Amino acid sequence: MRLLLVEDDTMIGRAMRQGLTDAGFSVDWVMEGHAAERALANGVYDLAVLDLGLPGQDGMAVLKGLRTRGNAVPVLIVTARDAVSDRIAGLNAGADDYVLKPFDLDELIARVRALLRRHAGGGSPLLQCGELSLDPVRKQVSLKGENVNLSAREFALLETLMQRPGAVLSRAQLEDSIYGWAEEIGSNAVEVYLHKLRRKLGADTIRNVRGVGYKVVAP
Repeated sequence: MRLLLVEDDTMIGRAMRQGLTDAGFSVDWVMEGHAAERALANGVYDLAVLDLGLPGQDGMAVLKGLRTRGNAVPVLIVTARDAVSDRIAGLNAGADDYVLKPFDLDELIARVRALLRRHAGGGSPLLQCGELSLDPVRKQVSLKGENVNLSAREFALLETLMQRPGAVLSRAQLEDSIYGWAEEIGSNAVEVYLHKLRRKLGADTIRNVRGVGYKVVAP
């Protein structure tokens, strides 16, 4: 799943991005309110982690604008503003949860996962393709009832393919699923991860459509 991290403190933002990435999420990081507003307008994010004290436009204005435009993406506020009135204002403005700095990174990740489950209706929105299933919330993949261990980027790549089973996705679309904005993309990264997935899932599970892209098919 793809997250937008909005945090202007470099040290905190770097640690949060690394922790969320290690937990299996694809994370884009912006440091300014207007940049956050533009990013969220794309509609590609499953959740936003939002600081309030931002340059340009503060997080509360970003949140209010988001909800005014009818964007229901889950928002987890992470801020040093610890007054009860600030928490009430944030929740009333449309935040789904509120975490105070300093925080435990494992707790933050648990809250992100809880919000994603809640947004999905409390269950796990399983993606299914034949005997291959993927649980986006629990980060689990099974083939013919047996668990398959995948790396974070292998999982992200497979999830992108299984969101549109049978559809051919371009290399650029797949690259976008495994890298955040600040990360350099290797020239053959997609092919490397696809090769690893085929070894674990079967050679014919992910097929190359010459000159177009790749698709997942029922094993």
